Amino acid sequence: MHGWIGTILRVNLADGSIKKEALDRELAKKYIGARGLGSRILINEIDPKIDALSADNKLIFAAGPLSGTNAPSAAHYNVVTKGPLGGTIAASSSGGVFGPMLKYAGYDLIIIEGKAKKPVYLWINDAAVEIRDAAGIWGKAVPETTEAIRAATDEEASVACIGPAGERMVLFASIMNECNRAAGRTGVGAVMGSKNLKAVAVRGTGAVRVADAKAFREAMLKATDMIKKHPVGGGGLRMYGTDVLINILNESGGLPTRNFREGVFATADKVGGESLTKNILTRPRGCFSCIISCGRATRITNPKYAGFGEGPEYETAWSFGPDCGVDDLDAVTKAHYLCNEYGMDAISMGTTIACAMDLFENGIITTKDTGGIALNFGNAEAVVEMTRLTGAGEGFGKKLALGSYRLAESYGHAEYSMTAKKQDMPAYDPRAVQGIGLNYATSNRGGCHVRGYMTAVEILGNPIKMDNLTTEGKAQWTIIFQNLTAALDSSGMCLFTTFGIGGDELAALVSTATGVPYSTEEFMKAGERIWNMERLFNMKAGLAAKDDTLPPRMLNDPLPAGPCKGEVSKLSQMLPEYYTLRGWDKDGVPTKEKKAELGL
Repeated sequence: MHGWIGTILRVNLADGSIKKEALDRELAKKYIGARGLGSRILINEIDPKIDALSADNKLIFAAGPLSGTNAPSAAHYNVVTKGPLGGTIAASSSGGVFGPMLKYAGYDLIIIEGKAKKPVYLWINDAAVEIRDAAGIWGKAVPETTEAIRAATDEEASVACIGPAGERMVLFASIMNECNRAAGRTGVGAVMGSKNLKAVAVRGTGAVRVADAKAFREAMLKATDMIKKHPVGGGGLRMYGTDVLINILNESGGLPTRNFREGVFATADKVGGESLTKNILTRPRGCFSCIISCGRATRITNPKYAGFGEGPEYETAWSFGPDCGVDDLDAVTKAHYLCNEYGMDAISMGTTIACAMDLFENGIITTKDTGGIALNFGNAEAVVEMTRLTGAGEGFGKKLALGSYRLAESYGHAEYSMTAKKQDMPAYDPRAVQGIGLNYATSNRGGCHVRGYMTAVEILGNPIKMDNLTTEGKAQWTIIFQNLTAALDSSGMCLFTTFGIGGDELAALVSTATGVPYSTEEFMKAGERIWNMERLFNMKAGLAAKDDTLPPRMLNDPLPAGPCKGEVSKLSQMLPEYYTLRGWDKDGVPTKEKKAELGL
């Protein structure tokens, strides 16, 4: 096969069996790979109603047909499972080297079944596959785990592992590869921990063959040139990282502040990309075949928080920063380092602390709950300590490990949780950026910005500029972005390449790599098929139209100040049009006609 390797690795942790199966080419053509193909296989093999942390759940590591090629920024793979945070289908994407290395070892996907009786890790060395004892590394942080496994296997191995948070099944635990790259959202690390699987290490010496080398090279060069010429993809992200968005969103009035109470933060620039670059950046970093280099290698010299690592990215700088009322960049960065070491989603960690601060300031929780720590907005030391407690499974951290929805619900005030489908919303206020609110509400994995990045058109003007406060056209563009992202995630490409290229270029890359002649329309149709398939999984899991909503604060409480003062989310105006344009009925259910059209 071309693009695809043609082999699936199936590992049963309960009985220790290891099997290799042929990839169904027709299924691959329909669902492309990574997110799409992994999700199709998951849906075929599990009951959507199962407990996400039970042995019946499966964990799928899936690369795309472009992963490991020299297409620009073609480093990504997806971890597909049923997520414990919201009970939705989960496909969490990560870059680094793991996806390409999986392909070089000879596999498109790994399907992990069952639960090991004791801690283990999986070692894949090309055709040789072993389940090894992990007792000696259970309990270790991500960097120590990675170092120990490489020492025991191969120094060039790529290691995807969980830290102590995944072992304890923190509901927003992540899977980390190359120490600092995260399959971060929906709690995929908790699923890995529930299986007693500490890590998957892989070393591959093969290659990915493309169907038409000349045409692929032409498509690759064209895409590369377009990304390099784009002001964001070709310059802004390398210079300032994703954290450049802090000041942009603050100026627009859409930077969620103090648990989404407000949309502006007076000292936001102290944790913005410009300040990060000036004060703690050592150099930009990128993933395999990356031409963007948005990653931030950083160092803190302040003795109080001294350390080095990667990050923070925009979402982390915001969640530990303005969302918690904090403008101490060193503290924010330290909290981010702790998330990487323990293996936790930094968005959900920061927003759960912000939720706790809101509960504290309203007298719903007290220092008796928090172990004597005053959780006031602006308490930078508390942000760092609460992150540590959560990763370590100590004190009030055990409550925070449940995520903001369950935390707030346990005190009888779920309305303080800024979540959609129980997953914390990222750093864009739906009252100031109307389209992103629609995207949060309809996202198949809950509050998520990378499954339809409406901020691109509403704030950044890419590929067009829309009024961020209007509802006109937002349903149509949300659908376009959701379908495009589903197809892109399935290809193995990085989302940030869309700051430069679109469906035309992506379809050309996948076509020349696989030999399957995808038109732009067919490529986008594959994305639509994947989106609808995920929707059907969630409905079988028990979700319905009532879950396509936002927190009451977004719908009822106007922004109190800033450029968007007085605004609330107009979700109710956009959602019916969204359902209609999707080809769903008034209850958000894909019609028989739509399912037939998509071959579902």
